[in-house]
Amino acid sequence: QVQLVESGGGLVQAGGSLRLSCAASGRTFSSYAMGWFRQAPGKEREFVAAISRSGGSTYYADSVKGRSTISRDNAKNTVYLQMNSLKPEDTAVYYCAARFLGVEAVTRGVYDYWGQGTQVTVSS
Repeated sequence: QVQLVESGGGLVQAGGSLRLSCAASGRTFSSYAMGWFRQAPGKEREFVAAISRSGGSTYYADSVKGRSTISRDNAKNTVYLQMNSLKPEDTAVYYCAARFLGVEAVTRGVYDYWGQGTQVTVSS
């Protein structure tokens, strides 16, 4: 079992930046591939970024590629999502997810644990 708690969301103007954090507790954090997803009102939850258990491999959705960076600190049991050049269409609740002993993935159904989410609102 692992518990995930996101933080760092907020209200930011278009063009601004935010860094989201996801703190994990429970079993060995390095056993989990981690992902970030987001869900805007009236839309399905969609993939944003993922990172391997070691942090050596990352993957991004086309919508955020070049503007966002996922990273992790296994000593701190934390995964981050740095988002730059934010756009109003980035407005959503952002969730982190953990996949036990798996590889990083874009499909939400393969993740075992989810956080409660943090709201990101980008004003135009």
